[in-house]
Amino acid sequence: MKPETLSFYEKVYEVARLIPYGRVTSYGAIASYLGAKRSARLVGYAMNGSHNKDVPAHRVVNRKGLLTGKHHFEGTNLMQQLLESEGIKVKENQIRDFETVFWDPQKHL
Repeated sequence: MKPETLSFYEKVYEVARLIPYGRVTSYGAIASYLGAKRSARLVGYAMNGSHNKDVPAHRVVNRKGLLTGKHHFEGTNLMQQLLESEGIKVKENQIRDFETVFWDPQKHL
């Protein structure tokens, strides 16, 4: 992995660690905040590699509130269970009231 990619991943992890309990953000929102608006997919790759890094990856979803990264968590429904334990409602792999629980790093940081 190139050093500049690694530093981007670390920046992604820093932002993800700031997502408040009971809130979620999107891959694209993190990418935009980091000045890489078209890099939502790269943020997703970073989240996939965040295991054992103390990163709340379950709080990062796609722009429609879909749990697109759920298959990267151990167990069938671990991502959903983690979100629900924080009071976030999930139905059919999508966050309910997404606009209400959405946390935008552009506005909050």
